[in-house]
Amino acid sequence: MSQLQKGRKVIFVANTARFFVMFEQNNIKLLQSMGYEVHCASNFEQERDVDAKSILEKLNVTIHQIDIARSPFSARNLNAYRQLKALMQRERFDLVDCHTPMGGVLARLAAKATKTAPVLYTAHGFHFYKGCPLQNRLIYETIERWLARYTDGLITINEEDYQAAKTFRLRGEAYKIPGVGIDVKGIHDLKVDRIQKRRELGVPEDAFVMLSVGDLNANKNHSTAIKAFAKADIPNSYYLICGEGELRNELSSLSEKLGVSQHVHLLGFRNDVREILKASDLFVFPSFREGLSVALLEAVSAGVTCIASNIRGNVDLLEQSQLFPPADEEKIADIMRKSVGQKQAPNQKAYEEFDKTEVEKRMENIYGCVNGATVETVGI
Repeated sequence: MSQLQKGRKVIFVANTARFFVMFEQNNIKLLQSMGYEVHCASNFEQERDVDAKSILEKLNVTIHQIDIARSPFSARNLNAYRQLKALMQRERFDLVDCHTPMGGVLARLAAKATKTAPVLYTAHGFHFYKGCPLQNRLIYETIERWLARYTDGLITINEEDYQAAKTFRLRGEAYKIPGVGIDVKGIHDLKVDRIQKRRELGVPEDAFVMLSVGDLNANKNHSTAIKAFAKADIPNSYYLICGEGELRNELSSLSEKLGVSQHVHLLGFRNDVREILKASDLFVFPSFREGLSVALLEAVSAGVTCIASNIRGNVDLLEQSQLFPPADEEKIADIMRKSVGQKQAPNQKAYEEFDKTEVEKRMENIYGCVNGATVETVGI
C-alpha cells in the first residue's frame, strides 16, 4: 500500500452522521493507514445519529457538529456553511471528502471560499436520472454542473452517473467505483440456522419468504411491493421489510386494507439483516431511485434470488429477467410468482468487482491521484 505524507488532515462532510458509519468506515480506515488525521463534520444531534458519534470516536475520528439540514431550502444551511468555512479556516485541511447532496454543496462552497483543496465529492446517486421529473434536472443537474468547477475528483458508483459526470467541466477527473465495498465472501459464507431464524421472525419454516430492506419512505416504494405481494397471492408466503420511517403507519394500514397484514411483517431497524437474508427465498428491491444499493449488493452476495426495479445501479447488477418497472404492480406480482422454487446462480461479478478489497484499491488510487502521488492505476 502506498503511503502519502504523514501528518495530513482530511475532513469528511455529509448531511447525516450515520452516513459515515454505514458507508464510509472503510475509507476512514484507509486514509488513516495512509497517514491522515481524520475529521468528520455533520449534524450529530439528530435522534437517529446519536450512536454515530461514539462509533466514530472509537475509530479515533475527530467530530465536528455542523447544523446541516437535508433540505436545500432550509435556512439552517446558511449557518452550516458559515460553520464549515470557520472549521476549514481553523484546521487547514489537506483534503475534503464530501458526500450526500447538501454535504457536497456546502463543503465545496466552503472549500472554494477558504481555498481548501483538493476536494472529492462522491455522488451516491445523482438526484437527476433517466426518467426523472424535469424539475430535478433543472435544479440538481444545474447545481452539479456548476459545482463541478470546484471539484478535483467526482466519484460515481454506477454507469449512468459516470457517463453524466464525464460531461461536466470538472476541475479534476470523474471516476467510477463499484459501490462502497462490502465483505462479499463473508456474506456468502455466513452460516445461519434458517429454521431457528424463521422462528425468531414468526415465519413458518416451510414458507416462501420475501424480504426488502430500506427506509420506509416514498422513494423505497414499499407500498407498490406490498400491493404486488397481495396480487401475487402465493400460498404460504410472507413479506418481511427491514427499515423504519415516516410511512410505517401508512404501510401497516395498506396491509390491513389488502388483507395481508398477517403475512407482511414490518421489522423496523435490524442489526441482523444478513442473517435474515440467509433465511429468505426472494429479495425484492422496488426503489424509484438509487445509486448502487448496499442492500442489493448484500442480497446478491448472500446468494438469495433477487428482483429489482429497472433503474440505474440495479441494471448494473441484475439480468433483464430480474428487473421490473417500479410502478408496475402486475409485473412485480408476476415475477414474484415465477421466482417460487428458483435458485439464483452465483454472481461471479460480485466476487470480482464489489468486494471491499477491490473498492479499497480503487479508492487508494483516487486519493493518490488527487494529491499528486504516484500509485498503481487500478481499473478506473
